[in-house]
Amino acid sequence: MTVVKIALEVILVLGGLILTLLILMHKGKGGGLSDMFGGGISSSLGGSSMAEKNLDRFTVAVGLIWLAAIVGLGLLLRFSS
Repeated sequence: MTVVKIALEVILVLGGLILTLLILMHKGKGGGLSDMFGGGISSSLGGSSMAEKNLDRFTVAVGLIWLAAIVGLGLLLRFSS
């Protein structure tokens, strides 16, 4: 049970970091954090709509994995003796 708990904690931490980076990579829609961290540069590099769609899909997938790790940790803590 300890190995599963440690694995879920590692997935949770790495998923949170990757999710933060992916959200910051999205094209700024005006005045948000992405503009503060160089949103003008990333918007000129990732101008294609296919790249935005793939970034959206990857962000959602990482978010779902992160959510599953949270639920798994909660269930382990709830039902462990």
